[in-house]
Amino acid sequence: MGTDAQLVERERAPDEINARARAVGLLLDAGVPFVVGGAYAYATYTGIYRDTKDLDLFPRKADALRALQILEKDGWRTERADEVWLYKAFKGDYFVDFIFSSGNGVAVVDDAWFEHAQRATIFGHECLVAPAEEMIWSKAFVNERERYDGADVNHLLLKAGHAMDWERMMRRFDRYWEVLLSHLMMFRFAYPSERDIVPEWVMAELMSRTLSTLREGGWEEKLCRGNLISRVNYHVDIHHWGFGDGRSWDENERQRGDESGARSELENSVGGGR
Repeated sequence: MGTDAQLVERERAPDEINARARAVGLLLDAGVPFVVGGAYAYATYTGIYRDTKDLDLFPRKADALRALQILEKDGWRTERADEVWLYKAFKGDYFVDFIFSSGNGVAVVDDAWFEHAQRATIFGHECLVAPAEEMIWSKAFVNERERYDGADVNHLLLKAGHAMDWERMMRRFDRYWEVLLSHLMMFRFAYPSERDIVPEWVMAELMSRTLSTLREGGWEEKLCRGNLISRVNYHVDIHHWGFGDGRSWDENERQRGDESGARSELENSVGGGR
């Protein structure tokens, strides 16, 4: 990892880079809409380059299926790995990930990913690059033992924070505002001289919500929302210690909100409690 652009591809065989470039070209020629994410988007905003084992493309879910069909015709093996968030396409040992949501089903790729995307040249093609705000929205929930995206969030804030749409960021995190606050506090710790990158009103609003939760106290329902940020680290809590499944609860709450055409009680509350 460093500031040398060649780091993205130095450890990769020419055939692998050519496979990535071919996939991008085929999808652009076919008119399949996607934004580029992963290491290539991260480098676009931060200037930090690192070796990457795959190419991450972010389409809407319906377009992810179209992408598989296009690549299948070109001889790629395809896999619908997880209907919540991930399809894959393989060219021999090389592969492309089609990511249409975060793994917890929260950060769904929608029109805003395209409306606010940046443009960059990727493999010789002019491509849309995922917005920094949506990258943070997705990365903020990655808190596994073997992978934590907090440093990525910090670097995106450092390099792109001044130009971010913070009102959109707050809407994105809405019912998950505590997750955003946790990352902003880590950013303040990592870069004490750069605290003004995050607007004062954002911190004031999030701290106000925190104080409200202190006054409200704990929830009556014994619930663990840890499995929204980790697939495995809170298994014991839910299956052995009597905590309710927070991810299932959250999915039901979001579905109720979608069906009613309005935000849930949780989303409308300042403190986010019940």
